[in-house]
Amino acid sequence: MSEITLVRQDGALPDADKDAARRVLFGLVDGLGEVNQKSWRRFFNGLLKMEPGEMVHIKTNRARSGPFHRRHFKIEQTLFEAQERFEFFDQYLYWIKVGAGWVTWAAGPSGGVVPIPRSVSYAKADEGDFQKFHEQVMTFLRGPHAARYLWPHLKDKADEMMNSILEGFHE
Repeated sequence: MSEITLVRQDGALPDADKDAARRVLFGLVDGLGEVNQKSWRRFFNGLLKMEPGEMVHIKTNRARSGPFHRRHFKIEQTLFEAQERFEFFDQYLYWIKVGAGWVTWAAGPSGGVVPIPRSVSYAKADEGDFQKFHEQVMTFLRGPHAARYLWPHLKDKADEMMNSILEGFHE
């Protein structure tokens, strides 16, 4: 999900420019059906009527690709079943998120800073966010630490194990 805060800047926009913006926006992007068209126009026209310094916060949610989503989680599941460090899947997922940097940093109970894994639920991560998450996970898994941690007995061959699994998914 993307969240955007917009603020009205100083300065006036001539009516001709406002009309041109409406023609471009409503010609390229429009609401689906009459109700959404009216809502879209009302929203955009409301932006044009804002006073300098006035703000509006927008939350967007782009639909996710089901096949991409399922493929990512199949990769995670396959790695979990092949690894020998984690007994519980949720702990493994936390480790992946922390390793990939998909976290919020917060004050810990002793005053230090600790990572709190972020959600990748449909409500919290739209398609763009989820693709970014996937890229970060793949970078982490291909990095110097993940394979050796998941398969400590393999030592230098751990990277080959990781590669064989990821290449099976064309990663």
